[in-house]
Parts: sequence; C-alpha cells; structure tokens
Amino acid sequence: MAPSPPMPNDAAGSAALAICESLLVALADLSLISERDACDILEDVATTHREAAASSQSPQLNNAIVVIIERILAGKNSQPH
Repeated sequence: MAPSPPMPNDAAGSAALAICESLLVALADLSLISERDACDILEDVATTHREAAASSQSPQLNNAIVVIIERILAGKNSQPH
C-alpha cells in the first residue's frame, strides 16, 4: 500500500467543520432541532471564542473561528471561495 500524501495543516479542522455543519443542517431538516436551536448553538460557539480571544495570548485562531461561525449564521458557506 502506497503511503498517504501529506495533508495541509488545516485539513482536519476543515473536515470537522464540514461534518458539524452538515450535522446541524440534517438535525434541523429532520426536525430533531429547530433552525433557531441550530443558530443558538452557533451563536454560543461564536460567543465562547470571542471571549476566549479576549484573554488568549494568541487570539488569531479564536477570532478566525468567530468569522467562520458568523459566515455560517449569515447563510453563507463556511469556506470562502
């Protein structure tokens, strides 16, 4: 079996985001949670990372997460094209 090619550093994070994003959509589509609940979850995540950035020694990652979550809340794809 051939060795796997190296992956970009952000591949795992992008995959996790895509999976979570799809799960929230599926849960809402199946009426297991409301769209409002899905938005509330995302807003909680954004708030947590906004607060973490304020006390972090390197807030860039937390701020980037907030930007991604805000894109999702605005109805846009999480990954810029």
